[in-house]
Amino acid sequence: QVYLVQSGGGAVQAGGSLTISCVASGSTGSRSCMAWFRQDPGEEHEGLPVMDSIGGTKIRDSVKSRFTISRDNAGVSAYLRMNNLKPEDTAMYYCAASTRLCSWAFSEYEFAYWGQGTQVTVSS
Repeated sequence: QVYLVQSGGGAVQAGGSLTISCVASGSTGSRSCMAWFRQDPGEEHEGLPVMDSIGGTKIRDSVKSRFTISRDNAGVSAYLRMNNLKPEDTAMYYCAASTRLCSWAFSEYEFAYWGQGTQVTVSS
């Protein structure tokens, strides 16, 4: 079992930056793949960046120039850094973890463990 607790996020003006953190606990070494998703009401989760346990990353093209994912050396925490935020980035953001290898498909169905969600609001 893996437990994910998020912090950070909030409200920012367009052009600003935010970082969301995700701290994992539970089965040590089982978090092979971690990712960040966002979701608008009534929509599916949109995968953003994905990162495996050895530092491999893939970031969705639409946010590639502005969003980055990182993990600490122990693999306990993951971070989503968002720069040059736009009003259309407003959404609920979630970290996610899987005990399997990353498929790099940005699919929410790949991830069994989810954080509680963090609201990001970008005003124009």
